[in-house]
Amino acid sequence: MNKSFLIIITSFVFAMFACKKDSFITSSEATIILSSDSLYFDTVFTSAGSVTQGIKIINNNDQKLKLTTVSLAGGLASPFKINIDGAAVPQMNDIEIEAKDSIYVFVIASINPTANNLPFIVEDSILLSYNGNRKYVKLSAWGQNAHFLKNKIIDANTTWTNDLPYVILGGLQVKQNATLSITKGCRIYAHADAPILIDGTLKVTGEKYDSMRVVFAGDRLDDPYRDYPGSWPGIYFRQTSANNTLQYAAIKNAYQGLIMQQPNNSATPNVSLDQCIIDNISDAGIIATKSSLTANNCLISNCGKNVFVQYGGDYKFTHCTIASISNSYVPHLSADVWLSDAYSPSGSTQTGALTASFVNCIIWSEGGSMTDEVIVTKQGSNPFAVNFTSCLWKVTTTPANVTATNVFNQPPAFDSINASKHFYNFRLKDISPAINKGVPTTLAYDLDGNPRSINAPDLGSYERQ
Repeated sequence: MNKSFLIIITSFVFAMFACKKDSFITSSEATIILSSDSLYFDTVFTSAGSVTQGIKIINNNDQKLKLTTVSLAGGLASPFKINIDGAAVPQMNDIEIEAKDSIYVFVIASINPTANNLPFIVEDSILLSYNGNRKYVKLSAWGQNAHFLKNKIIDANTTWTNDLPYVILGGLQVKQNATLSITKGCRIYAHADAPILIDGTLKVTGEKYDSMRVVFAGDRLDDPYRDYPGSWPGIYFRQTSANNTLQYAAIKNAYQGLIMQQPNNSATPNVSLDQCIIDNISDAGIIATKSSLTANNCLISNCGKNVFVQYGGDYKFTHCTIASISNSYVPHLSADVWLSDAYSPSGSTQTGALTASFVNCIIWSEGGSMTDEVIVTKQGSNPFAVNFTSCLWKVTTTPANVTATNVFNQPPAFDSINASKHFYNFRLKDISPAINKGVPTTLAYDLDGNPRSINAPDLGSYERQ
């Protein structure tokens, strides 16, 4: 083989290789490598703006690759700003990346932490499209100043004060033998993935004014999400939990409000509620399994199931309003109060002793399909005592195995209800048949902190002033 022929062959190979390197790969099997699939800005902002973070987009193929689009999903309205390969624009098209080369996209979060209408977690994404493929880079940042607690475990006595809101991500656990004390005015906002698990003790001490109540809610504060039920899991009192007290607390917009598992000990009550509100819960406001509870002057409203008891237990409700108004968020499809001594966790039914008393309560619904708002079932031979005393309830026939004294079925005349606008005032009008119909109790104040009549108090959680 002569020298000139070798030169020709070598030149041809180099030319072919160069041609391949200069051409674009168009197969959908082509891949790009991202240095990260998410950017998380965990700085608690004290001024507008944030640190800059970036991602590296690597073309690991043997040919050039063209990114059809790199764009910020939220566009110019996004709280994030991006710089694509040196250009500060929210979108760039037809970006060429050489074989084995890369480009950078830099991101800042442009957020004013004093903007109270922002959610606590601000999110957006960067879209990358090429050869019919789409990839996303998730962007997350704090939207407001707060105490941010991610997968937080409390294993010693701890007190929260209301200097800043508390935002829970991934969950909060209070360990056995530890107590979390939450003082007046605290706001606790939980992310969609963040249950509050109590294996020890929870003590909440709010006060009667709205600004001084302790509020548990979801962390989306922007419309319309701020009012959606099911936005966070709820508060779980587990088997080792004991001596929990909540006063002037509001639990809103959860999937389940308070969940009480069968306690290991005989502490009674396991949970005490005074002047509390449980509202707009997609499943159950209170769900209790062979547990113990006292609830005084409480409003439990607009939940999928307001009070749901199984496997027995010991429960006392005094001066409570348990009400449902069917609406577009939570249609009223289940009874307001469901009590059972039975439990079927794995197909086999178990039963336990049940004691439940309702004194001076209102149990009422409107707009739903239920004609009986109290369902009581007895399956076992254990002690069973369910009593309703001086209650206004929506029941056509008194349930079996129930003692009912001085109860009546009549609309309570709530102050003002507008389900289409999601406005509910469960205080009583002057014409309400629930006024002055209660028996004397030891409760001197109502849900608003107003004094009650001593000899003939009103039914429900509110005393007409």
